[in-house]
Amino acid sequence: MLWWTWFVLQLLCSTVIRGLQHYQTAWGHYDVCKSQIYTEEGLAWDYMACQPEATDMTKYLRVTLDPPDITCGDPPEMYCALENPYMCNNECDAATEELAHPPKLMFDFEGRNPTTFWQSSSWKKYPKPLQVNITLSWNKSIELTDDIVLTFESGRPEQMVLEKSLDFGRTWTPYQFYATDCLDAFTMEPKTASELTQLTLLDIICTEDYSRGYVWKNDKTVRFEIKDRFALFAGPRLHNMASLYGQLDTTKKLRDFFTITDLRIKLLKPATGATMVDENNLSRYFYAISDVKVQGRCKCNLHANSCVFDKGKLGCECEHNTTGPDCSRCKKHYHGRAWSVGSYLPIPKGTANICIPSMNGPVPRVCDNAMLRCQNGGTCHHHQRCHCAPGFTGVLCERARCQGPGECEDQRSGQPPLRRFFISHPLILTVAALSLPVVPVC
Repeated sequence: MLWWTWFVLQLLCSTVIRGLQHYQTAWGHYDVCKSQIYTEEGLAWDYMACQPEATDMTKYLRVTLDPPDITCGDPPEMYCALENPYMCNNECDAATEELAHPPKLMFDFEGRNPTTFWQSSSWKKYPKPLQVNITLSWNKSIELTDDIVLTFESGRPEQMVLEKSLDFGRTWTPYQFYATDCLDAFTMEPKTASELTQLTLLDIICTEDYSRGYVWKNDKTVRFEIKDRFALFAGPRLHNMASLYGQLDTTKKLRDFFTITDLRIKLLKPATGATMVDENNLSRYFYAISDVKVQGRCKCNLHANSCVFDKGKLGCECEHNTTGPDCSRCKKHYHGRAWSVGSYLPIPKGTANICIPSMNGPVPRVCDNAMLRCQNGGTCHHHQRCHCAPGFTGVLCERARCQGPGECEDQRSGQPPLRRFFISHPLILTVAALSLPVVPVC
């Protein structure tokens, strides 16, 4: 029997360790908006900051090109290889599915053979510039969580700008410049993301790393490094997310830097592979993109843990008595205090900053509706108002009423009765102890 007991203890120990590891991971992602807890008054809601999981955002975008007729194939056209101007056996024909290269092929499943890609018309009007704007629109605020990666089937552009918009394309600001010669193209000193610091993270730089011709597969990509910027606060392996969350919480410019409603890829000069353009073989010069990666999540101001795509639109499924596409306002009758974005702090649950019922105007159903219940012994009257026990006040009887000496200890200490219950209750203390990142000795 001893061996059986030892086996059960080992299994229990490993289960607890895995559970604690999952707990830290789950809370670190802020994927739960509320949970039910037991208090002296019975079941109540404990609210937390929350956000949707990161996902591939290219599934939800709308793409537009400027000029709109820049895609190859109308009329059909033959293309030559950049490396060999005499190998001209690639045809683009918009009327034939196998030979067409429409914009949607920038976002389809990768790994097909042959590779699918969007392709522009060639530089037939040289020396007039061959320029294309590719605009990606979500009609929704998006928070970027990983690098933006463009994979080119042609040579990478010799000059390019990545721009962002925060107001649905009305105004644009640069994210990054790309060129084979930054000084010549944009009068900017070349720089890389690895040279940025916490103080210069928001600087707009020009990099020469992604504008050279390619030989290997990895040399086809152009990146905008999000994770390198995260790492300036969270460490090289993003192990200290608490530090990053703290910065995002307190610095609006930093939050806005990683937030977009639209992206614009401005292709200014195609790869030429040489210092001079070969005017006798202009079919060598064009743009072709096989893949675009944009990883992110819906911006819900930490008031929703899911985002739905319905009738062609993205929208947050708001919690905390908030509403709107980004959960950016309080519901009707819930303006008891000004709306506020949720907070990542304190780690790991954050602060929900829920909207509370209004004190004036039509009386909402505020109690006994499984969302809000009377606290501190208060009773619900007609599903509308809380009748508070002596010594308490507020819409939900959440505040101690000062009636004389010694009656306001809770307010002076900053610990409401519910918090005193959490601090003193032995079951809560036991759960809190299990939540500490201490590995059990088994």
